[in-house]
Amino acid sequence: MGRARGRARREPTGMPRTLNTSDMVTPGSLGPPHTEPTDGEPAGQSLLDGAPLSASLDTLIQHLVPTTDYYPEKAYIFTFLLSSRLFIEPQELLARVCHLCIEQQQLDQPVLDKARVQKFGPKLLQLLAEWTETFPRDFQEESTIGHLKDVMGRIAPCDEAYRKRMHQLLQALHQKLAAQGQGPEGVLGADKPISYRTKPPASIHRELLGICSDPYTLAQQLTHVELERLRHIGPEEFVQAFVNKDPLASTKPCFSEKTTNLEAYVKWFNRLCYLVATEICMPAKKKQRAQVVEFFIDVARECFNIGNFNSLMAIISGMNMSPVSRLKKTWAKVKTAKFFILEHQMDPTGNFCNYRTALRGAAHRSLTAHSSREKIVIPFFSLLIKDIYFLNEGCANRLPNGHVNFEKFLELAKQVGEFITWKQVECPFEQDPSITHYLHTAPIFSEDGLYLASYESESPENQTEKERWKSLRSSILGKT
Repeated sequence: MGRARGRARREPTGMPRTLNTSDMVTPGSLGPPHTEPTDGEPAGQSLLDGAPLSASLDTLIQHLVPTTDYYPEKAYIFTFLLSSRLFIEPQELLARVCHLCIEQQQLDQPVLDKARVQKFGPKLLQLLAEWTETFPRDFQEESTIGHLKDVMGRIAPCDEAYRKRMHQLLQALHQKLAAQGQGPEGVLGADKPISYRTKPPASIHRELLGICSDPYTLAQQLTHVELERLRHIGPEEFVQAFVNKDPLASTKPCFSEKTTNLEAYVKWFNRLCYLVATEICMPAKKKQRAQVVEFFIDVARECFNIGNFNSLMAIISGMNMSPVSRLKKTWAKVKTAKFFILEHQMDPTGNFCNYRTALRGAAHRSLTAHSSREKIVIPFFSLLIKDIYFLNEGCANRLPNGHVNFEKFLELAKQVGEFITWKQVECPFEQDPSITHYLHTAPIFSEDGLYLASYESESPENQTEKERWKSLRSSILGKT
Protein backbone atom coordinates (compact mmCIF):
# COMPACT_ATOMS: atom_id res chain seq x y z
CA MET A 1 0.00 0.00 0.00
CA GLY A 2 1.46 3.40 -0.96
CA ARG A 3 1.82 6.30 1.41
CA ALA A 4 -1.22 8.45 1.92
CA ARG A 5 -0.40 12.13 1.72
CA GLY A 6 -1.66 14.41 4.49
CA ARG A 7 -2.78 17.90 3.53
CA ALA A 8 -0.85 20.52 5.49
CA ARG A 9 -2.72 23.52 6.76
CA ARG A 10 -1.30 26.67 5.22
CA GLU A 11 -1.60 29.60 7.57
CA PRO A 12 -1.13 33.23 6.58
CA THR A 13 2.43 34.24 5.74
CA GLY A 14 4.42 35.21 8.81
CA MET A 15 2.10 33.44 11.25
CA PRO A 16 3.14 30.31 13.15
CA ARG A 17 2.11 27.02 11.66
CA THR A 18 0.53 24.58 14.05
CA LEU A 19 1.04 20.93 13.13
CA ASN A 20 -1.46 18.25 13.96
CA THR A 21 -1.82 14.62 13.03
CA SER A 22 -3.42 15.48 9.70
CA ASP A 23 -0.14 17.12 8.68
CA MET A 24 1.67 13.84 9.10
CA VAL A 25 1.66 10.62 7.11
CA THR A 26 1.09 7.15 8.42
CA PRO A 27 3.58 4.72 6.89
CA GLY A 28 2.07 2.22 4.47
CA SER A 29 2.30 -1.51 5.00
CA LEU A 30 5.84 -2.85 4.76
CA GLY A 31 6.48 -4.96 1.68
CA PRO A 32 8.19 -8.27 2.54
CA PRO A 33 11.59 -8.90 0.91
CA HIS A 34 11.78 -11.59 -1.78
CA THR A 35 13.45 -14.41 0.13
CA GLU A 36 12.80 -18.07 0.75
CA PRO A 37 10.42 -19.07 3.59
CA THR A 38 12.07 -20.08 6.83
CA ASP A 39 11.59 -23.57 8.17
CA GLY A 40 9.30 -23.70 11.16
CA GLU A 41 7.67 -20.37 10.37
CA PRO A 42 5.37 -21.19 7.40
CA ALA A 43 3.58 -17.81 7.57
CA GLY A 44 6.77 -15.75 7.45
CA GLN A 45 9.69 -15.18 5.15
CA SER A 46 13.42 -14.91 5.80
CA LEU A 47 14.33 -11.47 7.06
CA LEU A 48 17.91 -11.49 8.35
CA ASP A 49 20.09 -14.57 8.13
CA GLY A 50 17.13 -16.90 8.60
CA ALA A 51 15.23 -14.72 11.07
CA PRO A 52 11.51 -14.76 10.21
CA LEU A 53 9.32 -11.77 9.48
CA SER A 54 7.13 -12.96 12.31
CA ALA A 55 7.69 -15.56 15.01
CA SER A 56 6.99 -16.41 18.60
CA LEU A 57 9.01 -14.53 21.20
CA ASP A 58 10.77 -17.77 22.18
CA THR A 59 11.90 -18.32 18.59
CA LEU A 60 13.26 -14.80 18.34
CA ILE A 61 15.12 -15.16 21.63
CA GLN A 62 16.65 -18.41 20.43
CA HIS A 63 17.80 -16.67 17.26
CA LEU A 64 19.70 -14.17 19.44
CA VAL A 65 21.69 -16.89 21.26
CA PRO A 66 25.09 -17.71 19.70
CA THR A 67 26.45 -21.24 19.39
CA THR A 68 29.83 -22.71 18.49
CA ASP A 69 29.15 -22.21 14.76
CA TYR A 70 26.49 -19.48 14.70
CA TYR A 71 26.39 -15.77 15.51
CA PRO A 72 23.38 -13.54 14.79
CA GLU A 73 23.70 -10.67 12.34
CA LYS A 74 24.51 -7.29 13.87
CA ALA A 75 21.30 -5.85 12.38
CA TYR A 76 19.25 -8.61 14.00
CA ILE A 77 20.87 -8.04 17.40
CA PHE A 78 20.10 -4.31 17.33
CA THR A 79 16.56 -4.80 16.02
CA PHE A 80 15.62 -7.44 18.56
CA LEU A 81 17.24 -5.78 21.57
CA LEU A 82 15.53 -2.51 20.63
CA SER A 83 12.05 -3.99 20.22
CA SER A 84 12.10 -6.88 22.70
CA ARG A 85 11.44 -4.52 25.64
CA LEU A 86 7.87 -4.22 24.35
CA PHE A 87 7.37 -7.88 25.29
CA ILE A 88 9.92 -8.73 27.96
CA GLU A 89 11.97 -6.68 30.42
CA PRO A 90 15.70 -6.50 29.54
CA GLN A 91 16.69 -8.13 32.83
CA GLU A 92 14.45 -11.09 32.13
CA LEU A 93 15.68 -11.32 28.53
CA LEU A 94 19.29 -11.43 29.68
CA ALA A 95 18.43 -14.15 32.21
CA ARG A 96 16.75 -16.18 29.43
CA VAL A 97 19.73 -15.76 27.08
CA CYS A 98 22.24 -16.76 29.78
CA HIS A 99 20.13 -19.79 30.72
CA LEU A 100 19.98 -20.94 27.10
CA CYS A 101 23.75 -20.52 26.73
CA ILE A 102 24.42 -22.55 29.86
CA GLU A 103 21.95 -25.24 28.85
CA GLN A 104 22.93 -25.56 25.19
CA GLN A 105 26.70 -25.42 25.77
CA GLN A 106 26.47 -27.65 28.88
CA LEU A 107 28.23 -25.04 31.00
CA ASP A 108 26.68 -26.47 34.16
CA GLN A 109 28.71 -29.69 33.87
CA PRO A 110 31.60 -30.32 36.33
CA VAL A 111 33.97 -30.91 33.39
CA LEU A 112 33.67 -28.63 30.35
CA ASP A 113 34.53 -29.44 26.74
CA LYS A 114 37.41 -26.96 26.42
CA ALA A 115 37.54 -27.03 22.60
CA ARG A 116 33.81 -26.37 22.42
CA VAL A 117 33.93 -23.54 24.92
CA GLN A 118 36.83 -21.92 23.05
CA LYS A 119 34.64 -21.79 19.94
CA PHE A 120 31.62 -20.50 21.83
CA GLY A 121 33.28 -18.08 24.30
CA PRO A 122 34.34 -15.34 21.84
CA LYS A 123 30.83 -15.28 20.33
CA LEU A 124 29.19 -14.91 23.75
CA LEU A 125 31.60 -12.11 24.66
CA GLN A 126 30.87 -10.36 21.37
CA LEU A 127 27.10 -10.50 21.99
CA LEU A 128 27.47 -9.12 25.51
CA ALA A 129 29.83 -6.39 24.24
CA GLU A 130 27.33 -5.27 21.59
CA TRP A 131 24.47 -5.33 24.11
CA THR A 132 26.29 -3.33 26.81
CA GLU A 133 27.69 -0.85 24.28
CA THR A 134 24.36 -0.03 22.61
CA PHE A 135 21.92 -0.43 25.51
CA PRO A 136 23.95 0.23 28.69
CA ARG A 137 20.84 1.23 30.67
CA ASP A 138 19.64 -2.38 30.42
CA PHE A 139 22.40 -3.18 32.94
CA GLN A 140 21.60 -0.67 35.67
CA GLU A 141 20.21 -3.37 37.99
CA GLU A 142 22.66 -5.42 40.05
CA SER A 143 20.84 -8.60 39.01
CA THR A 144 21.83 -8.09 35.36
CA ILE A 145 25.49 -7.70 36.29
CA GLY A 146 25.11 -10.90 38.29
CA HIS A 147 23.90 -12.77 35.20
CA LEU A 148 26.91 -11.52 33.22
CA LYS A 149 29.39 -12.57 35.89
CA ASP A 150 27.72 -15.97 36.31
CA VAL A 151 27.79 -17.03 32.68
CA MET A 152 31.30 -15.65 32.11
CA GLY A 153 32.54 -17.27 35.30
CA ARG A 154 31.54 -20.63 33.84
CA ILE A 155 33.71 -20.29 30.71
CA ALA A 156 36.62 -18.35 32.27
CA PRO A 157 38.49 -21.50 33.43
CA CYS A 158 38.89 -22.55 29.79
CA ASP A 159 40.77 -19.38 28.83
CA GLU A 160 42.07 -16.69 31.18
CA ALA A 161 41.60 -14.14 28.39
CA TYR A 162 37.83 -14.43 28.89
CA ARG A 163 38.12 -13.16 32.45
CA LYS A 164 40.28 -10.22 31.34
CA ARG A 165 37.90 -9.35 28.49
CA MET A 166 34.92 -9.49 30.86
CA HIS A 167 36.68 -7.13 33.27
CA GLN A 168 37.25 -4.66 30.41
CA LEU A 169 33.61 -4.98 29.33
CA LEU A 170 32.33 -4.23 32.84
CA GLN A 171 34.69 -1.25 33.19
CA ALA A 172 33.44 0.23 29.91
CA LEU A 173 29.85 -0.39 31.00
CA HIS A 174 30.33 1.39 34.33
CA GLN A 175 31.92 4.37 32.55
CA LYS A 176 28.98 4.61 30.15
CA LEU A 177 26.43 4.43 32.95
CA ALA A 178 28.32 7.07 34.94
CA ALA A 179 28.44 9.40 31.92
CA GLN A 180 24.75 8.90 31.21
CA GLY A 181 23.96 9.57 34.85
CA GLN A 182 25.13 13.11 34.15
CA GLY A 183 22.10 13.94 32.02
CA PRO A 184 21.85 16.95 29.73
CA GLU A 185 20.53 19.20 32.49
CA GLY A 186 23.51 18.43 34.71
CA VAL A 187 26.11 18.63 31.97
CA LEU A 188 24.84 21.81 30.38
CA GLY A 189 24.26 23.96 33.42
CA ALA A 190 22.20 23.59 36.54
CA ASP A 191 20.94 27.19 36.51
CA LYS A 192 17.26 27.19 35.68
CA PRO A 193 16.30 29.92 33.20
CA ILE A 194 14.10 32.75 34.46
CA SER A 195 10.85 33.53 32.67
CA TYR A 196 10.20 37.23 32.18
CA ARG A 197 6.60 38.40 32.35
CA THR A 198 7.52 41.99 31.61
CA LYS A 199 10.47 43.73 30.00
CA PRO A 200 13.31 44.09 32.54
CA PRO A 201 15.27 47.34 32.92
CA ALA A 202 17.83 47.70 30.13
CA SER A 203 20.56 47.96 32.77
CA ILE A 204 20.15 44.32 33.85
CA HIS A 205 19.24 42.67 30.56
CA ARG A 206 21.94 41.19 28.36
CA GLU A 207 21.19 40.61 24.68
CA LEU A 208 22.45 37.71 22.58
CA LEU A 209 24.00 40.03 20.00
CA GLY A 210 26.14 41.45 22.80
CA ILE A 211 27.47 37.94 23.47
CA CYS A 212 27.76 36.76 19.87
CA SER A 213 27.24 38.92 16.79
CA ASP A 214 28.50 36.43 14.18
CA PRO A 215 25.72 34.18 12.75
CA TYR A 216 28.14 31.41 11.76
CA THR A 217 29.62 31.27 15.26
CA LEU A 218 26.19 31.06 16.87
CA ALA A 219 25.13 28.30 14.44
CA GLN A 220 28.25 26.37 15.46
CA GLN A 221 27.50 26.80 19.16
CA LEU A 222 23.90 25.70 18.64
CA THR A 223 25.27 22.59 16.93
CA HIS A 224 27.44 21.99 20.01
CA VAL A 225 24.37 22.12 22.23
CA GLU A 226 22.34 19.87 19.94
CA LEU A 227 24.99 17.15 19.71
CA GLU A 228 25.67 17.27 23.45
CA ARG A 229 21.99 16.75 24.22
CA LEU A 230 21.55 14.08 21.55
CA ARG A 231 24.46 12.12 22.99
CA HIS A 232 22.43 11.31 26.10
CA ILE A 233 19.39 9.86 24.28
CA GLY A 234 19.45 6.07 24.28
CA PRO A 235 17.86 4.16 21.37
CA GLU A 236 15.50 2.42 23.77
CA GLU A 237 13.85 5.76 24.62
CA PHE A 238 12.23 5.85 21.17
CA VAL A 239 10.48 2.56 21.95
CA GLN A 240 9.66 3.41 25.56
CA ALA A 241 8.10 6.72 24.56
CA PHE A 242 5.22 4.86 22.92
CA VAL A 243 5.05 1.68 24.99
CA ASN A 244 1.61 0.18 25.40
CA LYS A 245 1.15 -2.80 27.63
CA ASP A 246 1.58 -5.99 25.63
CA PRO A 247 -1.62 -8.07 25.98
CA LEU A 248 0.38 -11.30 26.23
CA ALA A 249 2.92 -9.95 28.73
CA SER A 250 2.73 -9.85 32.50
CA THR A 251 0.64 -7.26 34.32
CA LYS A 252 3.71 -5.10 34.95
CA PRO A 253 3.98 -2.24 32.43
CA CYS A 254 7.25 -1.78 30.55
CA PHE A 255 9.43 1.26 31.31
CA SER A 256 7.18 3.92 29.76
CA GLU A 257 8.57 6.52 32.14
CA LYS A 258 12.22 6.12 31.08
CA THR A 259 12.36 8.81 28.43
CA THR A 260 13.88 11.69 30.40
CA ASN A 261 16.66 12.52 27.92
CA LEU A 262 14.27 12.46 24.98
CA GLU A 263 11.88 14.75 26.83
CA ALA A 264 14.73 17.09 27.84
CA TYR A 265 15.71 17.42 24.18
CA VAL A 266 12.16 18.40 23.21
CA LYS A 267 12.20 20.99 26.02
CA TRP A 268 15.44 22.40 24.61
CA PHE A 269 13.73 22.90 21.23
CA ASN A 270 10.88 24.77 22.90
CA ARG A 271 13.31 26.90 24.90
CA LEU A 272 15.20 27.89 21.74
CA CYS A 273 11.91 28.92 20.09
CA TYR A 274 11.08 31.19 23.04
CA LEU A 275 14.62 32.52 23.27
CA VAL A 276 14.49 33.64 19.62
CA ALA A 277 11.10 35.30 20.16
CA THR A 278 12.33 36.96 23.36
CA GLU A 279 15.44 38.40 21.71
CA ILE A 280 13.30 39.85 18.91
CA CYS A 281 10.60 41.34 21.14
CA MET A 282 12.99 42.79 23.74
CA PRO A 283 14.48 45.85 21.94
CA ALA A 284 12.45 49.05 22.21
CA LYS A 285 13.24 50.36 18.71
CA LYS A 286 12.01 48.69 15.54
CA LYS A 287 15.38 49.17 13.81
CA GLN A 288 17.04 47.09 16.54
CA ARG A 289 14.31 44.47 16.36
CA ALA A 290 14.77 44.23 12.59
CA GLN A 291 18.52 43.73 13.10
CA VAL A 292 17.83 40.85 15.49
CA VAL A 293 15.40 39.26 13.00
CA GLU A 294 17.94 39.47 10.18
CA PHE A 295 20.62 38.07 12.49
CA PHE A 296 18.50 35.00 13.28
CA ILE A 297 17.69 34.54 9.59
CA ASP A 298 21.43 34.34 8.92
CA VAL A 299 21.92 31.97 11.87
CA ALA A 300 19.13 29.74 10.52
CA ARG A 301 20.75 29.69 7.08
CA GLU A 302 24.09 28.66 8.59
CA CYS A 303 22.32 25.90 10.57
CA PHE A 304 20.87 24.63 7.30
CA ASN A 305 24.32 24.59 5.67
CA ILE A 306 25.82 22.75 8.65
CA GLY A 307 23.02 20.15 8.65
CA ASN A 308 21.55 21.28 11.98
CA PHE A 309 17.86 21.06 11.05
CA ASN A 310 16.59 21.01 14.63
CA SER A 311 17.99 24.44 15.50
CA LEU A 312 16.89 25.68 12.08
CA MET A 313 13.29 24.69 12.75
CA ALA A 314 13.36 26.12 16.27
CA ILE A 315 14.55 29.50 14.95
CA ILE A 316 11.90 29.55 12.21
CA SER A 317 9.25 28.55 14.75
CA GLY A 318 10.35 31.31 17.11
CA MET A 319 10.12 33.92 14.35
CA ASN A 320 6.70 32.58 13.35
CA MET A 321 5.25 32.91 16.86
CA SER A 322 2.32 35.30 16.82
CA PRO A 323 3.89 37.95 19.11
CA VAL A 324 6.77 38.19 16.60
CA SER A 325 4.92 37.79 13.32
CA ARG A 326 2.45 40.59 14.21
CA LEU A 327 5.29 43.16 14.36
CA LYS A 328 4.52 44.54 10.89
CA LYS A 329 6.59 47.71 11.24
CA THR A 330 9.57 45.60 12.28
CA TRP A 331 9.19 43.10 9.43
CA ALA A 332 8.83 45.97 6.95
CA LYS A 333 12.48 46.82 7.65
CA VAL A 334 13.63 43.21 7.17
CA LYS A 335 14.97 41.73 3.93
CA THR A 336 12.73 38.67 4.01
CA ALA A 337 13.79 36.84 0.83
CA LYS A 338 16.24 34.59 2.70
CA PHE A 339 13.64 33.90 5.38
CA PHE A 340 11.03 32.78 2.85
CA ILE A 341 13.58 30.40 1.28
CA LEU A 342 14.21 28.82 4.68
CA GLU A 343 10.47 28.61 5.37
CA HIS A 344 10.05 26.84 2.05
CA GLN A 345 12.67 24.27 3.03
CA MET A 346 10.81 23.49 6.26
CA ASP A 347 7.28 23.76 4.81
CA PRO A 348 5.01 21.01 6.23
CA THR A 349 3.23 20.63 2.88
CA GLY A 350 3.47 17.13 1.43
CA ASN A 351 4.56 15.63 4.74
CA PHE A 352 7.58 17.96 4.89
CA CYS A 353 8.68 16.89 1.42
CA ASN A 354 11.25 19.67 0.99
CA TYR A 355 12.81 19.06 4.38
CA ARG A 356 13.00 15.30 3.80
CA THR A 357 14.80 15.91 0.51
CA ALA A 358 17.31 18.18 2.27
CA LEU A 359 17.73 15.62 5.07
CA ARG A 360 18.50 12.86 2.53
CA GLY A 361 21.08 15.15 0.97
CA ALA A 362 22.72 15.79 4.33
CA ALA A 363 22.65 12.06 5.15
CA HIS A 364 24.34 11.24 1.82
CA ARG A 365 26.97 13.94 2.46
CA SER A 366 27.59 12.38 5.88
CA LEU A 367 28.17 8.93 4.37
CA THR A 368 30.69 10.25 1.86
CA ALA A 369 32.23 12.87 4.16
CA HIS A 370 35.91 13.78 3.92
CA SER A 371 35.80 15.85 7.10
CA SER A 372 34.01 15.75 10.45
CA ARG A 373 32.29 19.00 9.47
CA GLU A 374 30.48 17.18 6.62
CA LYS A 375 29.33 14.34 8.88
CA ILE A 376 26.87 16.47 10.86
CA VAL A 377 23.19 15.52 10.50
CA ILE A 378 20.83 16.78 13.21
CA PRO A 379 17.24 15.99 12.17
CA PHE A 380 14.14 17.97 13.04
CA PHE A 381 13.53 15.92 16.15
CA SER A 382 9.78 16.37 16.62
CA LEU A 383 9.16 15.07 13.11
CA LEU A 384 11.40 12.05 13.73
CA ILE A 385 9.38 11.29 16.86
CA LYS A 386 6.11 11.62 14.91
CA ASP A 387 7.40 9.29 12.18
CA ILE A 388 8.23 6.68 14.79
CA TYR A 389 4.89 7.26 16.51
CA PHE A 390 2.94 6.65 13.30
CA LEU A 391 5.01 3.57 12.50
CA ASN A 392 4.13 2.26 15.95
CA GLU A 393 0.44 3.14 15.62
CA GLY A 394 0.12 1.97 12.01
CA CYS A 395 1.39 -1.58 12.50
CA ALA A 396 0.51 -4.11 15.19
CA ASN A 397 3.22 -5.43 17.51
CA ARG A 398 1.73 -8.90 17.26
CA LEU A 399 -0.09 -10.70 14.48
CA PRO A 400 -3.46 -12.43 15.05
CA ASN A 401 -1.65 -15.74 15.69
CA GLY A 402 0.29 -14.16 18.57
CA HIS A 403 3.59 -13.98 16.70
CA VAL A 404 5.78 -10.91 17.09
CA ASN A 405 5.58 -8.71 13.98
CA PHE A 406 9.34 -8.56 13.48
CA GLU A 407 9.03 -6.90 10.09
CA LYS A 408 7.63 -3.79 11.80
CA PHE A 409 10.56 -3.68 14.18
CA LEU A 410 13.09 -3.93 11.35
CA GLU A 411 11.69 -0.66 9.97
CA LEU A 412 11.74 0.85 13.47
CA ALA A 413 15.37 -0.19 13.92
CA LYS A 414 16.25 1.31 10.55
CA GLN A 415 14.92 4.73 11.60
CA VAL A 416 16.39 4.64 15.11
CA GLY A 417 19.70 3.17 13.91
CA GLU A 418 20.22 6.03 11.46
CA PHE A 419 19.63 8.52 14.26
CA ILE A 420 22.10 6.70 16.53
CA THR A 421 24.76 7.02 13.82
CA TRP A 422 24.13 10.76 13.52
CA LYS A 423 24.22 11.44 17.26
CA GLN A 424 27.65 9.81 17.63
CA VAL A 425 29.35 12.41 15.43
CA GLU A 426 31.93 14.47 17.29
CA CYS A 427 31.32 18.20 17.02
CA PRO A 428 34.18 19.71 14.99
CA PHE A 429 33.63 23.26 16.24
CA GLU A 430 35.44 24.70 19.24
CA GLN A 431 33.04 25.39 22.08
CA ASP A 432 32.57 28.92 23.41
CA PRO A 433 31.33 28.46 27.02
CA SER A 434 30.08 32.05 27.28
CA ILE A 435 27.72 31.53 24.32
CA THR A 436 26.46 28.07 25.31
CA HIS A 437 25.93 29.28 28.88
CA TYR A 438 23.82 32.16 27.59
CA LEU A 439 21.79 29.81 25.40
CA HIS A 440 20.95 27.69 28.44
CA THR A 441 20.48 30.32 31.11
CA ALA A 442 19.37 33.58 29.49
CA PRO A 443 15.92 34.60 30.80
CA ILE A 444 13.07 34.18 28.34
CA PHE A 445 9.57 35.62 28.18
CA SER A 446 6.59 33.53 29.13
CA GLU A 447 3.91 33.42 26.43
CA ASP A 448 1.98 36.24 28.10
CA GLY A 449 5.20 38.17 28.50
CA LEU A 450 5.90 37.85 24.78
CA TYR A 451 2.49 39.24 23.88
CA LEU A 452 2.84 42.11 26.34
CA ALA A 453 6.30 42.99 25.00
CA SER A 454 4.99 42.78 21.45
CA TYR A 455 2.07 45.14 22.18
CA GLU A 456 4.40 47.56 23.95
CA SER A 457 6.67 47.56 20.89
CA GLU A 458 3.88 47.95 18.33
CA SER A 459 0.43 48.93 19.57
CA PRO A 460 -2.56 46.59 19.17
CA GLU A 461 -4.20 46.96 15.75
CA ASN A 462 -7.65 45.45 16.21
CA GLN A 463 -10.24 44.95 18.92
CA THR A 464 -9.09 41.43 19.73
CA GLU A 465 -5.53 42.59 20.32
CA LYS A 466 -6.69 45.61 22.33
CA GLU A 467 -8.76 43.41 24.64
CA ARG A 468 -5.90 40.97 25.07
CA TRP A 469 -3.50 43.81 25.86
CA LYS A 470 -5.86 45.24 28.41
CA SER A 471 -6.25 41.82 30.04
CA LEU A 472 -2.47 41.29 30.15
CA ARG A 473 -1.83 44.73 31.61
CA SER A 474 -4.41 44.04 34.28
CA SER A 475 -3.14 40.58 35.23
CA ILE A 476 0.62 41.22 34.93
CA LEU A 477 1.05 44.93 35.62
CA GLY A 478 -2.01 45.56 37.74
CA LYS A 479 -3.06 48.36 35.35
CA THR A 480 -6.43 48.98 33.77
